[in-house]
Amino acid sequence: MQLTRAGIARDAQGFQNAGYALPQFDEKKVIQKTMQEPVWLHFGTGNIFRAFQANVVQKLLNAGEMEQGIIAAGGSNPEIIEKVYRPHDNLSVLVTLKADGGIEKTVIGSIVESLVTSSSYGRDYARMKEIFRAPTLQMVSFTITEKGYSLRAADGSLQASVKKDMEQGPEKPVSYMGIITALLYERYQNNALPLACVSMDNCSHNGEVLYQAVAAIAQAWKERGLVEEGFVSYLQDRDRVSFPCSMIDKITPRPDARIEALLMKDGIDGLEQIVTSRGTYASVFVNAEECEYLVIEDAFPNGRPPLEKGGVIFTDRATVDKAEKMKVCTCLNPLHTALAVYGCLLGYDLISKEMENPVLKRMVEIIGYQEGLPVVVNPGILSPEKFLDEVINIRIPNPFMPDTPQRIATDTSQKLPVRYGQTVKSYLASEDLSVDTLNIIPLVFAGWIRYLMGVDDQGKPFKLSPDPLLESVCPCVAGLGLKEDQDVEKAISPILENAEIFGVNLYEAGLADKVTGYFRELTAGPGAVEATLRKYVMLSE
Repeated sequence: MQLTRAGIARDAQGFQNAGYALPQFDEKKVIQKTMQEPVWLHFGTGNIFRAFQANVVQKLLNAGEMEQGIIAAGGSNPEIIEKVYRPHDNLSVLVTLKADGGIEKTVIGSIVESLVTSSSYGRDYARMKEIFRAPTLQMVSFTITEKGYSLRAADGSLQASVKKDMEQGPEKPVSYMGIITALLYERYQNNALPLACVSMDNCSHNGEVLYQAVAAIAQAWKERGLVEEGFVSYLQDRDRVSFPCSMIDKITPRPDARIEALLMKDGIDGLEQIVTSRGTYASVFVNAEECEYLVIEDAFPNGRPPLEKGGVIFTDRATVDKAEKMKVCTCLNPLHTALAVYGCLLGYDLISKEMENPVLKRMVEIIGYQEGLPVVVNPGILSPEKFLDEVINIRIPNPFMPDTPQRIATDTSQKLPVRYGQTVKSYLASEDLSVDTLNIIPLVFAGWIRYLMGVDDQGKPFKLSPDPLLESVCPCVAGLGLKEDQDVEKAISPILENAEIFGVNLYEAGLADKVTGYFRELTAGPGAVEATLRKYVMLSE
């Protein structure tokens, strides 16, 4: 069977017999209307987009609640568009992995067009300009990871592509944010039409992050006389251009070989994974957990699709912020990071397997229930306790989710200040809570520094996951080994005092001695990681 629109038309019964849910809308009609009157353009062609946003649109198309599909644009990896999307007419297969072992297979047909986000792709870029000029366009959204919004390099200087864009203007931008700003300028020049720009990335205050990046480039253009004076004011006017904040939550690991083998038995051609030149694994299928949350600030100056009928929650910015902090700072992401760090050290290859270890399971329970929940502000739309129960008892232990500690350990230095630093700050600011009662969060800090040694608990080397700070922090531990009687404090003090890593200077926060002590025990010899975890996790019960 061929996963193309023509292939499904020829063999719809074959797909259905193999257990695939097919699109239930008039695809030709939807494609035509979307091309003529686009409503939603999404930047970012990765797994979460196909598993979540595109599936929500499909459900609404099936129910007759929407008339237009979604247009996808991808820039950091044009190979995904060229090798995964277009050969299959922008179709994909969503495999939902349930905790009870069941699976659901859905052919996603709501993505009706795919474009490469690059001004060097002339036809695609012209089409994006056309879409931005459309009065019907209500929203552009983003899942481009935190890095996609960054204008600066690790040393604080402007990235070369951003600097070039700021100097040369909107004619032919090369940076991601430069392209987005130029497209918004295209809309401004077309009667300053209203639009919502919705970041759906997993970063704090994502809407504000997106706005600041766009505004910085627009301001540089204005100062150089490269755009009309009113463009910056247009971006500042929430009644014309909004940048809503959102909280998104759905685990979508990279395509798993077991799922690929299962689908190939169904007789579908072209399911083999590709590895792009940038090392990204991609396939026409996506495997994902069943659970999903998307909370969006309801600020859409040109209207919006009825996504609430597909399970999306719309609310005010303050509530989104509470929901985001609940998830990122307490009830999910800190648990994942702890399992990632210690999973790498203990030789695990799946997050779910770690939850079979009673010490590791208890570790995340303490981080969530004992150390995190006391500082959570209930968002009202979601119960923190129930959310945490679901995470610990259903989502993370799901044995059918092929998520790895190595993947989650990526960019840990960028995650620590948000996932733990906010909790530490809340303890420091509280009259009722004492930072001295935090025991396992400091153990995670020590575990991450131990991870930087690139040697597991048995003394065997392993590859560190990508992280922009590795070059600056790894030298601190390079001279240390798995032995007692070494001056660990002198070695790691530059890390402990770096507030950008932990959100606070650990010396000033009163946690440096505890982290140093933990680290000393974690490096005492082979097997010390497991022994230290067992000692302090059980002490905290």
